[in-house]
Amino acid sequence: MTRRRDERGNAVVEFSWLAILLMVPLVYVMLGVFDVQRASYGATAATRAAGRAFVIVPDGMSEDEARARAYAAARVAMRDQGMDLNTDDLKITCAPACLQPGSTVTVALDTKVRLPLIPDALGGEPPAVHITAQHTEPYGNYREPKGNG
Repeated sequence: MTRRRDERGNAVVEFSWLAILLMVPLVYVMLGVFDVQRASYGATAATRAAGRAFVIVPDGMSEDEARARAYAAARVAMRDQGMDLNTDDLKITCAPACLQPGSTVTVALDTKVRLPLIPDALGGEPPAVHITAQHTEPYGNYREPKGNG
């Protein structure tokens, strides 16, 4: 006579393994989504802050000083989200001219967010998500020209 094996308690073990196998990828995906969302919000806030900082420069400041203020404002906005900002990532353009009545300032940010928990030891370029943001701020038609032109 063969004796059947008792299967009581196996459901808990099977459920535990299945939960682990499903939860680990889900947690990883959520970490990645949260990092990308944080970077996206930071990029949007940084371009807006940089555009406003560029436009509201005090009298007598040059265009270079306005650009420095804009980079500083963008850096603070990105740091608020726990991210670093490279000066190459931020582009400021003016149309038709900077700090002149009726002109507009466009700030564009182009950066990458690395996916979490992937070590550099794997070699090659680490996987990343490309983030871009752009903000246009008017200088105003009825404002006095500032800066050195």
